[in-house]
Amino acid sequence: MRAVGRKLDQWGEDMRKILLVDDDAALRRLIRLTLGPDYQILEATNGVDAVAIAVEEAPDVVFMDVRMPLLSGYEACRQIKEQLGANRTRVVILTAFNGDRDRAEGQAAGADDYLTKPYSPLTLLKKLEALLDC
Repeated sequence: MRAVGRKLDQWGEDMRKILLVDDDAALRRLIRLTLGPDYQILEATNGVDAVAIAVEEAPDVVFMDVRMPLLSGYEACRQIKEQLGANRTRVVILTAFNGDRDRAEGQAAGADDYLTKPYSPLTLLKKLEALLDC
């Protein structure tokens, strides 16, 4: 039976949904290329749209920048976790901020992981695989 709202891959299996949230189009494109055709990729350019898309689409994982227009990544993460449940959607903060205070703020917002820019595509894939195996 096909799950409502889920895209099927070429073998008819449900594809995992990944939400990319960053106001940098080039970075979203790089992540999209890194993940390849194995995932259904959703995109947002600000925190407000990220929350709306996450609530409507219930992605498996959200990769989210911190500094964005309208709503910070930390606040968007809090809202996603509150509205979808803490364990339903995994959130990875992607940011150039790598201090202890920044990491602590990400954890306080409910982020499941924290990845600093620049990052390697292999690291991104390994984090994604680990989160999906949870």
